[in-house]
Amino acid sequence: MSSGLPAIRLENITQRFRVIQERPDSLRELFSKFFRHQSQVHDFDAVRDVSFEVPEGQMLGVIGRNGSGKSTLLKIIAGVYRPTAGTVQVRGALAALIELGAGFHHELTGRENILLSGLLMGYSKREMLEREERIVEFADIGDFIDAPVKQYSSGMYMRLAFSVATEIDPKVLLIDEILAVGDAAFKEKCFERIRRFREADKTILLVTHAMAQVADHCDRAILLDQGSIMADGPPDEVIEIYKNSMLMEAVGAE
Repeated sequence: MSSGLPAIRLENITQRFRVIQERPDSLRELFSKFFRHQSQVHDFDAVRDVSFEVPEGQMLGVIGRNGSGKSTLLKIIAGVYRPTAGTVQVRGALAALIELGAGFHHELTGRENILLSGLLMGYSKREMLEREERIVEFADIGDFIDAPVKQYSSGMYMRLAFSVATEIDPKVLLIDEILAVGDAAFKEKCFERIRRFREADKTILLVTHAMAQVADHCDRAILLDQGSIMADGPPDEVIEIYKNSMLMEAVGAE
């Protein structure tokens, strides 16, 4: 049963990066430009003064063009980045599927990474061994479960990562484009599990370029543009605003 409190709360979040515009060709050139104060450095706000709440049990889609700040925002919520300004609050255990290649030790086997992932989440070895066969069965990658994950295709990696993240039963699940890889049958299997998560009042954030996924599965959508929220509301309405903005940009470029 929902507590009525937000599962995620962001207040005035800004994430600033320092960007070097010119890369020196040699160490000598680097020192020369440093002492002549010629290096071109500027600050870039990937996320700018963003505030919103996600109620417990809601599935929120985050959309926007490449470079709009979507992945940065999820990394802030996941704790990968500490924001330059603002505060983040997350209630309950969190699992993040942020990018392929993150979260697993590439020299370890899939089975060994299952155990390692659980231990890092605070589960005991016994608890993870109880979950292991369910994870292996859902991932369905055959004998590769006992091969080092560095040998995995992107599809196999996604299968195992999604299976581990959802089997450890998080309260909050973050998904960033990882479902863009893999076959259609497995994607449907993933969304069936996501539907069960929603029925269990779990909170899900989905970053994707697939507007159909947002329209079909999300309760709400946020449109980011240049690091700021451009629209926040029902998925169909936000998607329409996004499509119109892209159309206007395309017409203006002609």
